[in-house]
Amino acid sequence: MKVSRYKKEDEVTYALGATVVMEYLNMAPQLVEGVIMHPAFKSEDTIKKIKDITSNNKIQLSIEEKPFNILSQKENCFVIGVIKKVPGKLTDGNHVVLVNPSNAGNMGTIIRSCAGFGVKDIAVITPAVDNFDPKTIRASMGAAARVNIETFSSFDDYQSRFSDNNMYPFMLDGSTLLQETTINEPFSIIFGNEATGLPAQFQQVGQPVRIEHTNNIDSLNLPIAASIALYESTKNHFVK
Repeated sequence: MKVSRYKKEDEVTYALGATVVMEYLNMAPQLVEGVIMHPAFKSEDTIKKIKDITSNNKIQLSIEEKPFNILSQKENCFVIGVIKKVPGKLTDGNHVVLVNPSNAGNMGTIIRSCAGFGVKDIAVITPAVDNFDPKTIRASMGAAARVNIETFSSFDDYQSRFSDNNMYPFMLDGSTLLQETTINEPFSIIFGNEATGLPAQFQQVGQPVRIEHTNNIDSLNLPIAASIALYESTKNHFVK
């Protein structure tokens, strides 16, 4: 199966690793154009599952080594999925909004947290890291197959379309403590760039919120802050 090193303008991206590929096969087989297995892959149960799903969905399957030399030098990668890039479209409801995220690993981790806490719509304000980058998809452990991600050229564009959402920018200035804030649905929990955070003008957007921590650190990293906010915003969904 023909593959090439990923470029942002490509029509396909790649899911690297058996776990990641299985997420796409189980959750979004219509996006999978092909699956490549390494000849050294020996997990019989996973091989059977891949063969069954690809056969049932008429997905091309090949067993070869060369694509792994092109796409992944990691010794523990034995399965590659060729994934169609289809831009997501946000639906009404709860959203995570990422303003100018710049790290693929961070975005992938946040995608995984969003799927885990049941928030399946993510708005990305450009300029931003490519949410289709194989590094993003791998960091999400395939959770990218479970969420909608839509990019917006500005926060104003996003806000004008979802003006009924309750906006909660996470920032230090002019904010209330998370544990003292009621997150009302539908919500938009908003996070800034890893290095710079949200610009000062977000003080005027909705209800700014901050996560309290000791002065032993200057800040939490972005995926941890987003995960804490997601838990607090959705915890009532899991009360039995």
